Amino acid sequence: MKIYTKTGDKGTTALFGGTRVPKHHIRIESYGTVDELNAHIGLIRDQKIDTITAEVLLEIQHKLFTIGSILATDPEKATLKNGKSRLNIPRISEEDIHLLETEMDRMNEELPEMTHFILPGGHQSVSFCHIARCVCRRAERLSTALYNEEVFDEEVLKYLNRLSDYLFVLARLLTKQLQAEEIKWIPKKS
Repeated sequence: MKIYTKTGDKGTTALFGGTRVPKHHIRIESYGTVDELNAHIGLIRDQKIDTITAEVLLEIQHKLFTIGSILATDPEKATLKNGKSRLNIPRISEEDIHLLETEMDRMNEELPEMTHFILPGGHQSVSFCHIARCVCRRAERLSTALYNEEVFDEEVLKYLNRLSDYLFVLARLLTKQLQAEEIKWIPKKS
């Protein structure tokens, strides 16, 4: 299988199902940003982190491939002529969202109450989490804009929303585990 096809040389790409769209189409921006997020999560997983977190991050990466597949599918071609779904993969479920919530609850048990906004940073691994969180928020914004144009599985939006929260809590947990300083944002009075 060749990696290059030359079919995108004129600024278009094919969705799952064959429909060609411009490479700047919001659908491409949406799943491209999810792909970027997946790469950042891989970077976090490559850090010295606990086994449970590494396993959860790997599961998240698998779910992000599912989300990318959903976003890369032309809604008009999502169902085959025989009535079956073009995507023969498990969808994002309430259980997937619940896993993120459960993990946040577990991590929060170890953390002090948050009383202020927190400045990103303190340790490279923590910063990677904050970058991933920001990319996740962008993926959510783009996917929401796409959803307003062409409806798809609403669980995708819920998952991305919860994932950005998860990444924030993970950044706080890593700050504690790595004994880094959590710097509160306290605006200076004018």
